[in-house]
Amino acid sequence: MKAAVMYQPGDIRVEEVAKPEVKPGHALIRVVACGVCGSDIPRMLSKGAHRMPLICGHEFAGFIEQIGAGVEGYSIGELVTVPPMIPDVSSDQYQRGFPSRSEQYDYFGSRRDGAYAEFVNVPLSNLIKVPAGMDPIAASLVDPAAIALHALWKTDFKAGQNGAVVGCGPIGLFAIQWLKLMGAKDIVAIDIAEEKLAMAREAGATLTLLSGALDTELPRCQVVIEAAGHPSSINQAVQLTKSGGHVVFIGIPVTDVAISTATFSHFLRQEISLHGAWNSFSAPFPGDEWTASIDKLASGELKWQFMITHDLPLSELPDMFRRYAERKEVAAKVIFRP
Repeated sequence: MKAAVMYQPGDIRVEEVAKPEVKPGHALIRVVACGVCGSDIPRMLSKGAHRMPLICGHEFAGFIEQIGAGVEGYSIGELVTVPPMIPDVSSDQYQRGFPSRSEQYDYFGSRRDGAYAEFVNVPLSNLIKVPAGMDPIAASLVDPAAIALHALWKTDFKAGQNGAVVGCGPIGLFAIQWLKLMGAKDIVAIDIAEEKLAMAREAGATLTLLSGALDTELPRCQVVIEAAGHPSSINQAVQLTKSGGHVVFIGIPVTDVAISTATFSHFLRQEISLHGAWNSFSAPFPGDEWTASIDKLASGELKWQFMITHDLPLSELPDMFRRYAERKEVAAKVIFRP
């Protein structure tokens, strides 16, 4: 089969590799769509992965090609989406209902081969059927939609309150849509690119601001989702939060984060609650975040077409990541079609 193999950060080659044989308790999935997650970019360009060479890619959907021994309730040709984490079911955190917090786990595209490939072996625990007729690209977007919802469920957000999203990539755009579906009064969106702010308005943001501009005219918000992971956006997210409100951090920083005195003072004096949100899972695995996201993507209540800026064959993956490295264009959601 064809796959995009990362040998070292920046050394990515599309080449012929052995097609996996279906294992007992697994299904072999023919990958139809795999999206680029923001975490793939530093992983494939600078940080590397837990082992290399490695096939990255973890936001994917595909059709069942073969069914291994012991797998029941699935049929060849069915479309499935795949939660990318394989948690440690024996861990204390998993048994307490927090699968994302497992210290020992496996993960498509970072710890085991992922879906920048034509075929992937997926264990029964991670096969999730989607409704008949659902677009395969929508099915590949369940993970980022569920990550946004998982973050919002960390808070006590209520209809009629104001919400904000700092960082309007796909997860941020889904967070805006969830805030709208949950009855937000005003939704503030902040990003470094006007193109992303245009998408934020399409997602439902009522107020937008380029990062770095003065935000004194913006309302303070009960809930702020930080989805960029940059030190400046982390500080801005905290200061945008109203007294007694909540900030949820999704973005993954690649450098140390310095908290300014003003930010810390606001957090301290206004009793802001800070939350970390990791992945998209709850109990029973993969959780209601996944069920809700599948339902809303399948129904069309969560829009996704407007955020697809690139729909590419796998052969173009190395060049696309080179363009990421050179910062030559603004990309929202990039989809590869193995």
